[in-house]
Amino acid sequence: MTSTPQRAKHRAARRPLTSLDDLASAATGSIATVSRRGAIVAAASGMVISTALPAAAAPSENRADAVPSVDTTALTAPVREALATSPTVAVPQDVAWSFASPKIEVKENPKPVVVRRTSTASRSTTRTAVANSPIPQSVNGNAVLEIAARYVGVPYVHGGSSPSGFDCSGFTQYVYGQLGIRLPRTTTGQKSAGQIISRADALPGDLIWSPGHVGIYAGGNLQIDAPRPGKTIQFRAIWQSSPLFIRVTG
Repeated sequence: MTSTPQRAKHRAARRPLTSLDDLASAATGSIATVSRRGAIVAAASGMVISTALPAAAAPSENRADAVPSVDTTALTAPVREALATSPTVAVPQDVAWSFASPKIEVKENPKPVVVRRTSTASRSTTRTAVANSPIPQSVNGNAVLEIAARYVGVPYVHGGSSPSGFDCSGFTQYVYGQLGIRLPRTTTGQKSAGQIISRADALPGDLIWSPGHVGIYAGGNLQIDAPRPGKTIQFRAIWQSSPLFIRVTG
């Protein structure tokens, strides 16, 4: 028996595939899908933009999945009608634009005016206060009370000893000082500045003293003194239960 040798069959040599081949294959396979979406119509401001694939990629009219034609005239009719009926706005080419800024004037804060109380102003205020206050008859002709009455209305000031403000002992010291009589500054010191007398013997102008307070007796049941913070020099009723009356001699 004679055997016939069989020849091996070989494939023809092919060009090796590259990344570009893969991209071309994918693009070819997508043509059908892209072609179905190839017609896009946009209407805006009276202008129509139409984008379509080239004729080679357009779908056949006989195919079942072909995209129907779009009537762009009907789609843009409302826009064109709105543009035709809208008012025309015209602006001259040589128009000039300007922006007016308000004028702002900056001024410095005015300096505060400080009114200093002078002795003249104090005497004027005192005369007004005296005119509006009940002045007892005992003031007339009594040197101590006449001086004391000038300061009716002057405010109580703790530690004060001038017409700008008095405390009780500062007031009595100042009044007696106008007559050349020097009194100690404190209430305790003024208690020992003269002779203690009975209420029956007391005269207008004598000191009236109680623990922690001193004033000037004005006759009857009255005195003039600097009461307490928030009050002013005034004639008022004697409120002390058992005051001492002190006669000071120059």
